[in-house]
Amino acid sequence: MYPQQIIDALRHVRYPGTGKDLIESGMLEDDIRIAGYEVSFSLIFQKENDPFLKSVVKAAEAAVKTYVDQNASVTIHTKFTKQITPLKEDRPLSQVKNIIAVSSGKGGVGKSTVAANLAIALTKMGNKVGLLDADIHGPSQPKMFQVEDARPVMAVVDGKELIEPIEQYGVRMLSIGFFVDPQNAVVWRGGLASNAIKQLLTEANWGELDYMLIDLPPGTSDIHLTVVQTLQLTGAIVVTTPQPVALIDARKGIDMFRNEKVGVPVLGIIENMAWFTPAELPDNRYYIFGKDGGRRLAEELNVPLLGQIPLVESIRQAADDGTPIALQDGHPAAKFYDEIAKKI
Repeated sequence: MYPQQIIDALRHVRYPGTGKDLIESGMLEDDIRIAGYEVSFSLIFQKENDPFLKSVVKAAEAAVKTYVDQNASVTIHTKFTKQITPLKEDRPLSQVKNIIAVSSGKGGVGKSTVAANLAIALTKMGNKVGLLDADIHGPSQPKMFQVEDARPVMAVVDGKELIEPIEQYGVRMLSIGFFVDPQNAVVWRGGLASNAIKQLLTEANWGELDYMLIDLPPGTSDIHLTVVQTLQLTGAIVVTTPQPVALIDARKGIDMFRNEKVGVPVLGIIENMAWFTPAELPDNRYYIFGKDGGRRLAEELNVPLLGQIPLVESIRQAADDGTPIALQDGHPAAKFYDEIAKKI
């Protein structure tokens, strides 16, 4: 074995956050050591809490055994370009461990329904969860959580007046829908909308949370940039349907997060409305929007496929009734969200 073989093998391993291979990404340190069948080298990650660290290290080890020598004993060290520093208390959401953006390239793919059910599924696992409805022009979380008439109050925390989130089903949530007339359209320019979202993020009493989910508007807009610039996101989830028109926009959404100026890891794709199963024919699947479009996109962009969720009437009905299906333990449709939450 010789170093170039190791380098060539690692070209087969892609970093999910950017879609580039380890060599192209500059993640291989110049410290390859070979002694007989023993191989050691270092991989460089940006931060210690990189969500893809373990999977990339495992894939790199497998690549050496596959493309160089299956008998190789591989030792991989990890180094970091950015050291984690203690969070300052004045940093937005400093008491939140993980902040995850739920995004979609286009509207109508069920992004908000997915966000609501994932928030509940994470809560059922024993986590403290917050949900921000950042879809200024189409806030739907108040209806999905059956709190349309709720009006947040101000609370004094450490001498500051902060907005107190509404708590429902164990999830702490805020939405612009609490502050505007639901019968009237929200006609705001980008700057005004971005300021409103920033206020809900930085001037609210979110408290200590394990997860904060941010239900972003569809597409790529000022609000997306405001969230990215205001917070240190753990990662982003992109929701799409299998149809080609939706996949075109999903691809753009993934590219936005992977952009060097944004630099948010894409944790995975969720393929919603993957197939239709009528209640009277539970074993049948009808691929109304096409088959496996989200899966193919995930494979092409080297992004994890977090799950495929069918088009089921009970999911839609539960959301419209304000009792998301994930609340119903044991319901066949709830298991899809439970499994995705575990992966997250």
